[in-house]
Amino acid sequence: MVYREAAKYPQQVALALIALVVTAAGTLAIPAAMQMIVDRGFGDAGSGAADIGRWFRYLFVIVFVIALGTAARFYFVSWIGERVVADIRRKVHRNLLRLSPSFYEENSPKEISSRMTADTAIIETVVGTTVSVALRNVFLGIGGTIYLFWLLPELTIWLAIGIPGIILPIVFFGRKIRTISRDNQDRVADVGAMVTEVLSAMKIVQSFGQETRESDRFGGAVERTFDTAKRRIVLRSVMTAIIILSIFGSIVLLLWRGAEGVAVGEITGGTILSFIVGAMIVAGAFGALTEVYGELLRGAGAASRLAELLEAKPVIAAPDRPERLPHPPRGSLSFRNVTFRYPARPQTPALKDFTLEIQPGETVAIVGPSGAGKSTIFQLVERFYDPQLGTIRLDGVPLTKADPADIRDRLALVPQDGVLFSADARDNLRYGCWDASDEEIWEAARAANAEDFLKDLPKGLDTYLGEGGTQLSGGQQQRVAIARALLRDAPILLLDEATSALDAESEQLVQQALDVLMAKRTTLVIAHRLATVRKADRIIVLEGGAIAEQGTHTELSAAGGLYARLAKLQFAANQAA
Repeated sequence: MVYREAAKYPQQVALALIALVVTAAGTLAIPAAMQMIVDRGFGDAGSGAADIGRWFRYLFVIVFVIALGTAARFYFVSWIGERVVADIRRKVHRNLLRLSPSFYEENSPKEISSRMTADTAIIETVVGTTVSVALRNVFLGIGGTIYLFWLLPELTIWLAIGIPGIILPIVFFGRKIRTISRDNQDRVADVGAMVTEVLSAMKIVQSFGQETRESDRFGGAVERTFDTAKRRIVLRSVMTAIIILSIFGSIVLLLWRGAEGVAVGEITGGTILSFIVGAMIVAGAFGALTEVYGELLRGAGAASRLAELLEAKPVIAAPDRPERLPHPPRGSLSFRNVTFRYPARPQTPALKDFTLEIQPGETVAIVGPSGAGKSTIFQLVERFYDPQLGTIRLDGVPLTKADPADIRDRLALVPQDGVLFSADARDNLRYGCWDASDEEIWEAARAANAEDFLKDLPKGLDTYLGEGGTQLSGGQQQRVAIARALLRDAPILLLDEATSALDAESEQLVQQALDVLMAKRTTLVIAHRLATVRKADRIIVLEGGAIAEQGTHTELSAAGGLYARLAKLQFAANQAA
């Protein structure tokens, strides 16, 4: 995945590689220059100080080239690292937006958020720094070995014998380190998810006095992360020790033999100095590779976790040839013998043999005890899930044959909690219709009884509403959500407990706004407060995922069934209050 993204920028990759080659070649030229300084500057055939100065000037040129090459290498490699990570983040996020809600039932959004931050940060470091260091040391190691073979082949041949001592530990320990690195990233993600969860529920934590317990729970997660990291560190330490022993042990033996050659006059002083410096460069390069190899494995683990998100396929997707919904839209809905089980709870049906015909412009209220299947109906209408049995039709078209985007374009949702985003009031209002003008926004706000408090905001529509709309009260958030649905101007309206969490005054204002919103639209209303559904054309009473009874408020109240019992309990509670 990382290499595929980097390959999209061949020019920058080529320039980075050129800079790497130049700096590696310059570094390898240093021992050759030192040989010339010693053998020609100090040798019998040399011309004294002038010759020494000439070779040192050459050495300065080499250093200057290395400096420029290193700067170029840093720029291009860092650019590639930042660009690749930005592209990966965008692609993963784009794919996450395609996935159906069932994916987020099985995968924690907080853990996914950690992958998007912590894992991409690791990849950024690896691509922007570690890969560059690794390639540089590969060039130095291979190039230095070639130079040593050219310089003193009879000594360097013994260096090749030690190469298996470098490769075998890397192969053996590398597989184990990669697995542990993946586990370590999972533990780090757990820590991040726990922090997000606790901080977002801090009022609950402090209200119930659970600070000590949460601290202990977090401490346990941190210790599990440390234990996993410790196993990775131990393996890397052992691998590094074996490789360093192989490399430097071989070099010590070679230098021993070289020193004996100098003593008997077989090798010149400049040659042995050049060999020592070259051998140190080779040893340092291979030694550094053992360090960066562990980081490369961490990057591979992080990339594999992101690849899982990138390669995840949406369960709900448009068919190859989607059937077009009729225009103009009518707003009819049909449920025929629908049975549905949530993937996370396959043993319990949320809806059983559910059949319901909703006519255009009709207002249908759905009531029933918790867990009866009310919210499931909304989830199926929006095609977040497909039923295992039966069909659901929108304007006569089965939902499974239509593009989900076309289906949702004909729906406007007012959720139980007026979900707002960390943005200004204008962006939150036009979320349902992004091209809406300010005049249209104010018209919708006026119809939703939101105009007055929006005008009182410090910067009007440009006022930042805080994370989750915390600058507004619950009733105000709900009216913004209603205005957002008004701007969408969809033929079918879904009201999910739109007034359940409001005080009496806010409920009255919201209900007035809802009356405007529901006019001339097909409306499905979920409500626990039975007073809010009296105006419905029909009331559907659900129990255990099936329709227990249906009719108007008057008919159901007189029937003495489940609805009558729920109404009696609620109205009695209201009178007692």
